[in-house]
Amino acid sequence: MKFLNSGKVKDVYDMGDDELLFNFSNRVSAYDVKFNDEIPQKGKVLCKFAKFWFEQLDVDNHFVKSHSDTEIIVKKMDMLPIECVVRGYFYGSLVSRWKSGEVTLPENTDTILASKLPTPLFDPTTKSEHDIPITKEDAINQNLVTLDDYEWLSEKTIEIYNKMSLIADNAGFILADLKLEFGRLNGKITLGDSIGPDEYRLWPKSSYSPGKIQEAFDKQLLRDWLTENGYQKQFENSRSMGQEPVAPAIPSDIIQKMTHRYVEAYERTTGQLL
Repeated sequence: MKFLNSGKVKDVYDMGDDELLFNFSNRVSAYDVKFNDEIPQKGKVLCKFAKFWFEQLDVDNHFVKSHSDTEIIVKKMDMLPIECVVRGYFYGSLVSRWKSGEVTLPENTDTILASKLPTPLFDPTTKSEHDIPITKEDAINQNLVTLDDYEWLSEKTIEIYNKMSLIADNAGFILADLKLEFGRLNGKITLGDSIGPDEYRLWPKSSYSPGKIQEAFDKQLLRDWLTENGYQKQFENSRSMGQEPVAPAIPSDIIQKMTHRYVEAYERTTGQLL
């Protein structure tokens, strides 16, 4: 088994025979900054969520089998160079981009924070260290995907989002948005990477209330703390000066809350104990 690379959260190994091993760590990142502190149980939750979603979704994917509580084996693919994001609610970066005129929403959209969008919005980005939102025209003009591929990805991503939303709803959650990645396997576009709380926003239905920051059962809890304490702005300022942002220490209460919510999200959604 050969080590290939270490990402923000998972380490990737070449198993040979066209297979890779994903090892999910307890590492955490936010606003494209990696933190020194870890979130206990996070790797186990992400690994088990990946298995759960790949098995639940009726779509071709690269999942092969579980290898341990923090490892899965997947098929190698040629990954497509875009991240497929679908948004179901007016939240996150969509709000600031709408305010600045970067994105246009349907006329009947309720622009109160965290309001449900009239229909899910396909909102892809580039796949790089700092993801950049792209339009259909951008994706095609930059030769990232073909027009047919783009339209297939848009339809399939929204279809998957709707299926996952229904499962989340039955568990008492709202799936606010979702990020998926696809690649080509034997010439066919196939769902890949992993799916878990690092790839979506999950809100409890019991406390959902438009017009305010929502209770987060994902890493949004860390993002909110960073924004509240001025760190997001510090990160932006550092990058504008050509410097790498420095991650602050995460308070122990935030770490404990994140662990608790990751575990609860898994157990409620799947009906299985971690």
